[in-house]
Amino acid sequence: MTPSSPPGTLYHRLREGILTGRYAPGELVFEGTLAQEYGLSKTPVREALQLLAARGLVTVLPKKGYMVRTMDFQDVREIMDLRMLLEPHAVEAAARACAPAVIGELRRFLDEQSRLRNRPLEAMGQAQQFHLTLARAGGNGRAFDVLRQVLDETSRAHHVLPALQSYMSTEQEQAEHEKIFTAVEAGDAEAAGELMRAHLKNINAEMRSASMASEGSLWG
Repeated sequence: MTPSSPPGTLYHRLREGILTGRYAPGELVFEGTLAQEYGLSKTPVREALQLLAARGLVTVLPKKGYMVRTMDFQDVREIMDLRMLLEPHAVEAAARACAPAVIGELRRFLDEQSRLRNRPLEAMGQAQQFHLTLARAGGNGRAFDVLRQVLDETSRAHHVLPALQSYMSTEQEQAEHEKIFTAVEAGDAEAAGELMRAHLKNINAEMRSASMASEGSLWG
């Protein structure tokens, strides 16, 4: 009899595989194949895939299987628009409410990002945790849920669209995070929000070189 396991465990493994590009955008995946790969029955595989579908990471293809959600430059434009709408407000709230423990977490993520600067994808993981921690510290659970999904998509974009990786290794990226950290640590909400807007605009400018810049009033 094939063993079963909690669907949540498999969900996280599959999610990680999608975010890191192991399962490529547009790739077809099947319950039976995944059950064999992970040594499980089809039931937890089906449950995990249904949860991934609910999170927008796979699309159900009736009577065929599942397709990993595609990603192109238009997706990245939409991701950046959402970040510009939500992140400056989140970091302002974080600056007003940040506890010493949160400041310590942010400091550790920045130190790790600096240490890993020559390994862009690993540095990106630390940068994502920095942004997620700020979003959580803002105290708006709904905004955090949206930003967590958007930042997951940002992470996936860096893995599957290599043109985006170079910015993660620049001194500018680290310096911008340090300025945001300093403003949050000082409780300066206005400065933190403006620094985040500037940071996102600079990321967007890097994307312009890959012909995928967002346009419109959000970007000034």
